[in-house]
Amino acid sequence: MRVSFLELYNEELFDLLSAHDDFSKLRLHENSSKKGSYISQGLEVLVRSKSEVYSILEKRSKQRQTAATLMNTHSSRSHTVFTVTVHMKDTVDGDELMKTGELHLVDLVGSGNIGRSGAVEKRARQAGNINMSFLTLGRVITALVEKVPHIPYRESKLTHLQDALRGHTKTSVIATIFPVSINQEETLSTLNYARRAKNIQNKPEINQKLHKEELIQEYSQETESLRRDLLAMREKSGNTSSCTQRLLHATAQEREKQRYLVSAHARTEERLQVKGKALIDTTTTATSDLARLHNKLDRKLSVDSQNTLIFEKFQTSYAKT
Repeated sequence: MRVSFLELYNEELFDLLSAHDDFSKLRLHENSSKKGSYISQGLEVLVRSKSEVYSILEKRSKQRQTAATLMNTHSSRSHTVFTVTVHMKDTVDGDELMKTGELHLVDLVGSGNIGRSGAVEKRARQAGNINMSFLTLGRVITALVEKVPHIPYRESKLTHLQDALRGHTKTSVIATIFPVSINQEETLSTLNYARRAKNIQNKPEINQKLHKEELIQEYSQETESLRRDLLAMREKSGNTSSCTQRLLHATAQEREKQRYLVSAHARTEERLQVKGKALIDTTTTATSDLARLHNKLDRKLSVDSQNTLIFEKFQTSYAKT
């Protein structure tokens, strides 16, 4: 028996069972052995008792994305999918037969009113992504009820993950409401969701027992698919590394060029400073000489003025005699 625990946050998948704190993003790829079904690269943990299951579920649930809003101090910001996979083996006429069963526990975030929750900027965008997931789920439910040819499973990762609504499994929907008048709009919306989901006509199928060789072949195909994805990622990473090396080389050349220009500029600045100092000294000397010249001119004008007065007095005295 194995369990996995995925989180869908802002339309990105994260593995809550990861040993790393950053919870790197996961991606979906089509299951080669089950057309139309999608699997993720999340971690599966081996469990041996129900107490282990409860312990993992309780511990890892605390790592979900939460935020305070005006309506809830610990409002969940993500959907989660907790999956329990059971492998059973039976021996019939010497052949080993395998049967696999899955239980998906999906916890959906409440579809709240953005205005009433007080969400702004980043929180408002998160709420928009949450409501987008619900909108897609609503269209899927409507399409299943109306039995239209195209079911929009691919429009959100929430509906990508689960095949519980595809009609081959037993599905139960638990709708939670808070029946007070102020939440009337949300309550009616939730009840309408539940009513539409109830109208889906599922046709559960009993899991077929597979020979051990068939199951091994199925896993081999899945492993080969993952190997091809890994090689593609490595090739992409190699191309990225080559581009990065070229970029680093160009950056180093540009840095050397800038270093030379800065050095040349500094030398030019030093020469300009020397010439500027000499020019300032020359200007200071010229200013001093000019000041002395002005002083001489002032003294000459003073002497000339005094001589003129003396001459005028002499002429007046001579005229009287």
